[in-house]
Amino acid sequence: MSDSSEDWYTIDDMDRLDSPALVVYPDNVRYNIDVAVNMVNDVSRLRTHIKTHKSKEPVLLQMEAGITKFKCATIAEAELLGMCNAPDVLLAYQHVGPKLKRLINLIEKYPATKYACLIDNLPAAEAISVEALAKGLQIHVYIDLNVGMNRTGIAPGEKAIELYVAANLLKGIKPVGLHAYDGHIHEPEFDIRTIKSEAILATVLKLQADIEKLGVAKPLIVAGGSPTFPFYAAQEGLECSPGTFVYWDAGYNEAFTEQDFIPAALVITRVISLPDETKICLDLGHKSITAESPLDKRVRFLNAPDLQPISQSEEHLVMEAGKGHTYKPGDVLYGLPYHICPTVAAYERVITIEDNKITGEWLNLARDRKITV
Repeated sequence: MSDSSEDWYTIDDMDRLDSPALVVYPDNVRYNIDVAVNMVNDVSRLRTHIKTHKSKEPVLLQMEAGITKFKCATIAEAELLGMCNAPDVLLAYQHVGPKLKRLINLIEKYPATKYACLIDNLPAAEAISVEALAKGLQIHVYIDLNVGMNRTGIAPGEKAIELYVAANLLKGIKPVGLHAYDGHIHEPEFDIRTIKSEAILATVLKLQADIEKLGVAKPLIVAGGSPTFPFYAAQEGLECSPGTFVYWDAGYNEAFTEQDFIPAALVITRVISLPDETKICLDLGHKSITAESPLDKRVRFLNAPDLQPISQSEEHLVMEAGKGHTYKPGDVLYGLPYHICPTVAAYERVITIEDNKITGEWLNLARDRKITV
């Protein structure tokens, strides 16, 4: 399946599906995975993030395509990867407090998966070292670099070198790489994203070289997200970590036109009321689709592109349809979310659609804060 045909998304047995619902098209997921694999010269350079889909089936499809390295942000996502026997997982988070003990329990429960985590300061590294030593473990860590997002991380300079060297002297942990996430780069112009990515990569490569000069093993580099994936995919000797590509969404589809990914997940909603002669009300409140963006940047309806949003509350979305519209209660609309990642987190499952029919469901297990660990 692809999005080239006008009716690729329609569901023939819609009477079986209550709304609002999140549906996924597995053939489109496979297509997107193939695109990602083909964008790099070596599939081992892909370390894909599972924050978007949060379910086992896309992980297994990626593993079938030869992807063995993954990234995640939560203990639940990391456990889901362990349940899939994913070989190599970077938990892109610095663990403190009770979360550190959960990390240790996770590593013990899923020994077939090699887990690593992030650090950006020595006290956190020391705390991980203490907990790991108590269990006879050695945990791989990456230095989290602040390359402009100003959220977490340490600047890629002398202090980062000092942290890498100091962490290398601790027992129970082993620094193996550098993590450079650039989520602040999302300009639609690919040339601008490229220029910014080149500047970041230059600083990270210098840091890598400076660390290696000290006689320490050359650090690995994990860099970028979906917006800058084409740039990093074209480089050598580093790992790329796109995530949204698996499902894609309206926001990225409109902004990053140089990428060939296609939408693979939609929200299904129905007209439930006609408040006046020009308006319709849908059962798609902000509990069912992320509401972080302006009202006109939350969902785009594939089969009703001219509708204009008026208001949204917890369970309702009111749209302007214009005089003389023909919408009636029960009509189905197919919505492409502008931001799919937090939208997935609103649903406990996605319904699979193949050959325009409902075929099953994928549980979004990692939307929960905890699975078992």
